[in-house]
Formats: sequence, structure tokens, C-alpha cells
Amino acid sequence: MGLSWQSDTSQRLKDKVALVTGVGAGIGQGCALLFARQGARVFGCDINLTAAQATADKAVAAGYPLAGISKRDLSRPQDVQDWVSQAKGEGGGIDILVNAAAQAVMRWIEDITFQEFRRTLTMEIEIVFLACQAVWPAMKERGGGAIVNFSSANSHMALKGSPAVAHCAGKGGVLAMTHQLAMEGAPYGIRANSIAPGLVVTASTEPFLAMPGMAEAVRQRHMIPRFGQPEDIAWAALYLASDEASWVTATEIRVDGGVTHW
Repeated sequence: MGLSWQSDTSQRLKDKVALVTGVGAGIGQGCALLFARQGARVFGCDINLTAAQATADKAVAAGYPLAGISKRDLSRPQDVQDWVSQAKGEGGGIDILVNAAAQAVMRWIEDITFQEFRRTLTMEIEIVFLACQAVWPAMKERGGGAIVNFSSANSHMALKGSPAVAHCAGKGGVLAMTHQLAMEGAPYGIRANSIAPGLVVTASTEPFLAMPGMAEAVRQRHMIPRFGQPEDIAWAALYLASDEASWVTATEIRVDGGVTHW
């Protein structure tokens, strides 16, 4: 296993204001907890307020409370704008955006409905666009910022036995959009990068792993023979969000146990 999010208190994000979506579970939760421990003022949101509050409680118990949590539907432009405006007002500006929230319908091409396909694109591309667009003026005003998006190993490969046509389309779109954001943001000091996780164990991936034979099939594809944990991804996000990555933009870091190179 890699480092726990609790194992480093070096304050690499001291005095930064970070917005993190999807803090109720999984990668979003991992990023929120690690960023707070590293000195950032973290404003998190999730469509599930109970789950977001549970994350906030974990942060308090660890001695690094979040600056704020909100219930937000990120597919609604006004909800996104209200959240960003609130966080900017309370934080005094915005330095970091981590777009961890996502949701996909996993079905084969012959089984997925058009509505399910569109819903996946909404929850994997459109919510990233809306959040980036909302923070853009605040980051320009700040003189720069760091955006961390999440593509996927599925942006580069199709896993045999995985019904992921909509997910592949959504995450491939995030990867391409991040390159464009990096180009548009460069004159303003805004960096945009993405992380491509392999299979990370979260509540949303548990049904996939429960499919007959799937867990073993995926494990065999990894050079490092284990599944990822949210903190594996959070450490990469920490680097991209920090000043250590000040010359890094339009880059994708693959955190996947080697699955895309096997």
C-alpha cells in the first residue's frame, strides 16, 4: 500500500483555497481529507449532504476540519455558480478546483438507452465544464490557479468484459477538454491537468467488482497486483494542485498500477 492521507503533515497547500466536488465518498473524500491536512481551506460539495457531513466529521476527528460543505447538484448551472460564489466569498478567493464528482451508467452498447448515455455524459463531462467555467473568473482575478480533473484508464483502453461505452466516452472527453483548458488558461496562470485512475475501490465501483469474474480479470491486468485506494489518487492530485507543479499543465498522470502499459 502507498502512503495514508494521514501520514504527511508538511502543509504543501498552506493558505490555499481549494474546491473539491464529490466529497461524500471515494476519490473526492480522499482529496478533501488530504488537502485539508496539507493546510488548504477546503470547500466541498456533494449531492448527498449526509455523506458530505460524514467526510466533514472525519476531518474534524483528524484535527483538520474542512472550511465548508454544501449540498449541490452539479448538473444545475445555478447550483454550481452559487457554490463557487459562496466559497469565494468565505475563502477570499479560489486557488484550486478538484473535479472528483462523477457518475456513470455501465451498460453494453445494445443495452444502454440514449437517456442513460446522455446522463453519463452530463455527470462526467458537463459537470466538469460547469465547475471550471464558474471558477475561471475567480482564478483570473487571483492571478492563477490549479484545476485537477479526472480522466480514466478507460480513456486509453477498453477492458474486456466491461460494459463501459458511455464511461469511456465521458472520460475521454474530460481528457481532451483538460488539454484545451490548459491552453486557454496559460495566459492567466491557470494550470489544468488530469489524473487517469485505474480501478479504485469505492462505493461506486463495488457493483462492477461484484460482476462474475471481473475482479480477478482486472487484477490480472495490473503490474502491481492490487486495486487502487482513494488515497493513491489523492497524493497525485496533491502534487498537481501544489506549487511544486508550477510548470506542469496539460498533463495526465496515470495512477493505475500499470494497467494501461501491460
